[in-house]
Amino acid sequence: MPAFNYIGRDASGTQVKGAIEAADSTMVAEQLSRKRIIPISIESASKATDAVASQNIDLNDLLGFNQVTLDDLIVFCRQMYALVKSGVPILRAIKGMAESSTSVKLKSALNDISSQLEGGFPLSTTLHKHPKIFTPLFVSLVHVGENTGNLDDAFLKLAGYFEREQETRKRIKTALRYPSFVLIALVAALVILNIFVIPTFANMFSKLGADLPWATKMLIGSSNFFLDYWPHMLIASVVGYFSLRNYLRTPSGMYLWDKRKLKLPVVGGVIERSILSRFAHSFAIILRAGVPMTSGLSLVADAVDNTYMREKIMAMRGSIESGESLLRSAVTSTLFTPLVLQMIAVGEETGRVDELLAEVGDYYEREVDYELSTLTARIEPIMIAIVAAMVLVLALGIFSPMWNMMSAFQGK
Repeated sequence: MPAFNYIGRDASGTQVKGAIEAADSTMVAEQLSRKRIIPISIESASKATDAVASQNIDLNDLLGFNQVTLDDLIVFCRQMYALVKSGVPILRAIKGMAESSTSVKLKSALNDISSQLEGGFPLSTTLHKHPKIFTPLFVSLVHVGENTGNLDDAFLKLAGYFEREQETRKRIKTALRYPSFVLIALVAALVILNIFVIPTFANMFSKLGADLPWATKMLIGSSNFFLDYWPHMLIASVVGYFSLRNYLRTPSGMYLWDKRKLKLPVVGGVIERSILSRFAHSFAIILRAGVPMTSGLSLVADAVDNTYMREKIMAMRGSIESGESLLRSAVTSTLFTPLVLQMIAVGEETGRVDELLAEVGDYYEREVDYELSTLTARIEPIMIAIVAAMVLVLALGIFSPMWNMMSAFQGK
């Protein structure tokens, strides 16, 4: 008898998964219904194995091509909202979106979703089979929208969520553009100095037989090292880059980096507030959709895209499940400022937790905007200090021996 892998949710809303032997997927669904489990995904074990193998050899995924961007998801959500609100059937809407989509990967996913919809599966179940495109938060909101008859509102909320995320990313990229340009210019200047400028002066000083000061010896030594060992440095840089990237993909490496980047000078606060803004807005959307608080925290933990923060949020869920209030669990997590904790307390007292969480998200967004507006002003002194140090070393290294030779010549 064939085996089937399933993913579903039990009566408490917790995600469960496992394997069942049955004649077909219909029998699996009946067995799960008797266990009071709502099936989200039912897939043959052999097909799942083949799908994993095909994903592993997908060259486009390995190279980062054909990725579904935030722009693609925003357009998809906006158009689905308009189509569903106009009364267009879901199957026809998905087929129309597949024909008009400019993303190859999204088009392929939508074609697969439409074929599954024709087989009688709910939309949320078909979306769940494409986790690289549709996150658990996305699938859960669609699932709630299907069950409450507010699917158009679910897509509208998702569109607003993705638009807010896109705006935040754009602001961060804009703020980092100037420092990145200055850093690249500094690296290019160092390369040019070590290859062309310093060797010329080194030849001149060696012909004159001048006694060189420490700064000049340091410059000549660094230039000689760069010229002699640049192939080794290039290979070491490439190997180090890929080794670091692979390490950061491991659970321990990802957790360590996610924790350390929140403490980075200058930009660490921006990253932390941006993540907390995403958490608050996501949690507010989930609660407004009617998802239980504990299940909502699990979904939001995956949406924050930070393993360190995810651990803190899952600890909050554990505290709530053990009987603690949201405020008490938030205090224990040490993620939030006293002002935000007061807002959460008011939300719990008045029964408006979702509204106050939305306010918390807006508060963190304003904090991010302020941090980004002053980012250049805080980074600029560091850049000026680095440039000044380079100019000082160059001046001492190049002009000091020339001044010494001129003084010796005048003395003669």
